[in-house]
Amino acid sequence: MGVVNVTPDSFSDGGLFLEPEAAIVHGEELAREGASILDVGGESTRPGAEEVSVEVELARTQPVVADLAGLGHEISIDTSKLAVAEAALDAGATIVNDVTALRADPDIGALCGERGAGLVLMHMQGTPRTMQEAPTYDDVVDEVRAFFAERSEVAVAAGVREDRIWLDPGIGFGKTLDHNLELLRRLDELGALGYPLVVGTSRKSFIGKIDGSETADRIGGTIASSVLAATRGADVLRVHDVAAMAQAMQVAAAIVG
Repeated sequence: MGVVNVTPDSFSDGGLFLEPEAAIVHGEELAREGASILDVGGESTRPGAEEVSVEVELARTQPVVADLAGLGHEISIDTSKLAVAEAALDAGATIVNDVTALRADPDIGALCGERGAGLVLMHMQGTPRTMQEAPTYDDVVDEVRAFFAERSEVAVAAGVREDRIWLDPGIGFGKTLDHNLELLRRLDELGALGYPLVVGTSRKSFIGKIDGSETADRIGGTIASSVLAATRGADVLRVHDVAAMAQAMQVAAAIVG
């Protein structure tokens, strides 16, 4: 899953692809490099990020989704707003990636059910504004697993097909370094719920907390964490650097056999 951020303030590439034309070119490049899904987002969810209006998010994402879907790419819309999700599905998107897991706008569940769309349910403690202030868990894996069990039931009750639900443990979303590492070590316990797992470690701050690297210098950490996540059951890897990740996975698969 290649990341297409149409934002001025995303933690890694904010402002680089804010203009629709630049985002479309970037999405096409990611697809050529090996991305099978393009995840288009118009609102940053980095720690401390401010909310944007529906109108702004629509203006940022609509032309990008329409063009990339029109070129035949599978598109995920990264949003927690019903109007943005609906417009994206109208424009050809087939997946809604909701970082709030239907807590911000429960009607997204019914929308995905009616359209037969995929739905990614992500775990986040707090909101992007507050999530890194003081994240605490007794057992992060047990609590995330219980959250997923409950939210997947909500999604199914809203009409989402079980085979169209994916789970994302939300690496870096209301977690300390130790929480992130524990989730990655024990991904198989989340996979035991029976839903495919989406894992996004790409360029995230936990890598820098391990080795002191800045955001742009975390490709190696992204590859290591993503490959190990795949060995523990991750089905989709959400990344910025698609070419490097695709090569790493191809070599890892050849070695594993």
